Amino acid sequence: MRKSSIKLRLTLWYALLMLLMAAVTLAFVTVISSSVANQTTLDSLSQTVRENALQADLEEGELKVDSGFSFYRSGIYTLIYSKSQALLAGQLPQALMSLSLPFENGLTRPVETEQGSYYVMDLWLPSGWEDGIWLRGMTEISQGAEARQNLLIAAGIALPLFILLGALGGWFIVRRALRPLDSINATAAAINEGRDLSARIELGEAPEEFSRLAGNFNRMLERLERAFEAERRFTSDASHELRTPLSVILGACEYSEKFDETGEERQETIQTVHRQGKKMAVLIDQLLQMTRLEQGTEGLRMEELDLSALTEELCREQGEKSEYLKLDILPGVRVRGDRLLLGRLIQNLLDNAYKYGKPGGSVWLRLRRGGGWVQLSVRDEGEGIAPEQQEKIWRRFYQADPSRSGGQGAGLGLAIVEQIARLHGGSMSLESRPGEGSTFTLNLPEAAGEAEEKI
Repeated sequence: MRKSSIKLRLTLWYALLMLLMAAVTLAFVTVISSSVANQTTLDSLSQTVRENALQADLEEGELKVDSGFSFYRSGIYTLIYSKSQALLAGQLPQALMSLSLPFENGLTRPVETEQGSYYVMDLWLPSGWEDGIWLRGMTEISQGAEARQNLLIAAGIALPLFILLGALGGWFIVRRALRPLDSINATAAAINEGRDLSARIELGEAPEEFSRLAGNFNRMLERLERAFEAERRFTSDASHELRTPLSVILGACEYSEKFDETGEERQETIQTVHRQGKKMAVLIDQLLQMTRLEQGTEGLRMEELDLSALTEELCREQGEKSEYLKLDILPGVRVRGDRLLLGRLIQNLLDNAYKYGKPGGSVWLRLRRGGGWVQLSVRDEGEGIAPEQQEKIWRRFYQADPSRSGGQGAGLGLAIVEQIARLHGGSMSLESRPGEGSTFTLNLPEAAGEAEEKI
């Protein structure tokens, strides 16, 4: 069963709400109008009887009625009775011919008959000490009921029309209000059909709620695009870069299977497989590291840390290579960052300097701060990098001189370094001239509150 659209449901709820409000309003008006009609009838009866009381009197035992006396006016009957309750003047309504109701001065009472309901009011007009006359006013209560009936008839005709117009207006308002949602849905469907994650939702002028929704969708699409691009790149890079070591391993195994190897040859085959396996492990580890950094799945554990102490600790762990290190580290330099990632960055710079520096040459590491920034530079005595290659070294798998890595490098070290620097709000720079070595410099924001020292 197909579900109804949100527009239809909102319109139906809107129409139902209007119907409920109309019913409550009609009930309220009916109750109020009934009360007002009853009160109006009572007031009119009392006023008419009291006005007539001014036009009637007994003079020497005879009834005197002035011309202003109204026996019937606006549905109100007025009758005159003697002290003994004998009718002296006026005509009883047909419905009250058989009525036997005692007189009570100043009291208005409802009376039920077979023909309807009436209000009856009695008023005693004394004449002298012992004589006088009774005025009795009577009116039918059905006057208010008739008004209510007319009101209900009018409401029965008008309310359906008003509800229909309200529903049509509600549909128009809902459709107009949800138009940006149609745009979001259409864009999402187009992205799904075309498999183009680079497309974005453009709403232009839209309510704040839909603008936020579109913004969240765009950020989600951006993240999905990065994830798919990282997955595609990882698959492409892994399949490309793992092909060579896999070919070497398979070739060595096939040769070993076909020929009887000597112990020395077998040992060489095992070493080849081991070496290529390690190369594959390093490559996969670096590819995964790059993918996590690009996708943001490896969350940064940011903290304020002593970069001077971290750098000195890493330098002490260099083993026999530490004899080639020349350190110039300013103590107490603090930054905000991820300790493991910054350690990885510094180690990659040192490994790169050892690998491409002059054999047996020195490696200089310098740490300074100034102007709110921290600078960590690593310099080697290698052959340097040609100007046309300096922009390319930050690319994945690019190696300025593959022969210098001994076939062990994958060309990912500097790409990881540059990625870690950007994640920390910093940057990497390179100064190099052919034959004069290279200097790689990390620039990071200094932790707040640290004193500055001119570099």
